[in-house]
Amino acid sequence: MRLYDCDHCGQPIHFDNRSCVNCGHRLAFVPERLAMHALEEEADGTWHLGAVPEQKVRLCANAAMDICNWTVLADDPHTFCPACRHNRLVPDASTEAGLSQWRHISQAQRHLFYSLLRWNLPRTNREEDPEGGLVFDFLVDEVKEDGTIVPAMTGHEDGLIAIRAAEADDVTREQVRVSMNEPYRTMLGHFRHETGHYIWDKLVRDGGRIDAFRAVFGDETIDYAEALQRNYENGPPPDWQEYYISTYASCHPWEDFAESFAHYLHIVDTLETARAYGMSIEPRRHEELAAEVDFRPYEAKSAEQLVSAWVPFSVAINSLHRSMGVPDLYPFILTPAVVGKLEFIHGMIHGR
Repeated sequence: MRLYDCDHCGQPIHFDNRSCVNCGHRLAFVPERLAMHALEEEADGTWHLGAVPEQKVRLCANAAMDICNWTVLADDPHTFCPACRHNRLVPDASTEAGLSQWRHISQAQRHLFYSLLRWNLPRTNREEDPEGGLVFDFLVDEVKEDGTIVPAMTGHEDGLIAIRAAEADDVTREQVRVSMNEPYRTMLGHFRHETGHYIWDKLVRDGGRIDAFRAVFGDETIDYAEALQRNYENGPPPDWQEYYISTYASCHPWEDFAESFAHYLHIVDTLETARAYGMSIEPRRHEELAAEVDFRPYEAKSAEQLVSAWVPFSVAINSLHRSMGVPDLYPFILTPAVVGKLEFIHGMIHGR
């Protein structure tokens, strides 16, 4: 994620900011420009960009509840921004818990859509593609009469992504992570993984890449339900770390692809943040761990270029985390087989 400047006063600002702490101007992300801008309000309730007065916008309808800080073009018939308009079922904003969940969910969703917009990846909605457009349901848990809670399920089917809203709460999500013995579990991770399934539909299945996909990930026609059941009963293969980014990736080629897609986004977006802050790694007496993001990660030439920078950064950041007594930021190993899968993702995203 980039570091931005307030285009009114030059103060450093961030992707999720609503106002500039220096000059007080209203801030918003303008998706058509892929940038944060200071806004000036018009008499009719619309806004114009302070640096581009002729550019008129409206705030996303979800800005009224401080859920979203994106804009919509003033002449756009939609009331929601390009991210929020994909939502179908949302948490109950009339309750404090529901509003808090929705705000956390929206933050993760907007980070996902930043990447989709940067690469201009498919993001059709159900108006454009009634059978397979991208749509989100943020589901609440079922509470039975005896008080038993039945957790909502996170998953994907034909462009419909269901995400358990309760996992927007840190305590709930951490309990699930520990109970499932997962090294990493975040709301943004859910968005990136499940959207990977939608991208598979659009760019692999419908994009003429099935044979190339199978050469890297394997045959996806094997029974999915049986593969999941086998994974839950027997666990991953003993040599899974040599070929997969996670244990879940090892259960089926579809999940392997979705996990690889999510990790590709993790790496690219984090490296862009490192570049924005001018970070470099230069360990004393360990030149093999030196790295600098001297390229634009979203425009990288290859996955190998990304990984060559990412490994030293992840080692350094993991070491910093351990010095604070907290879990590793990136507890994963990028083997040659995994890098090959990331290379497939890279080529697919960049149209190669």
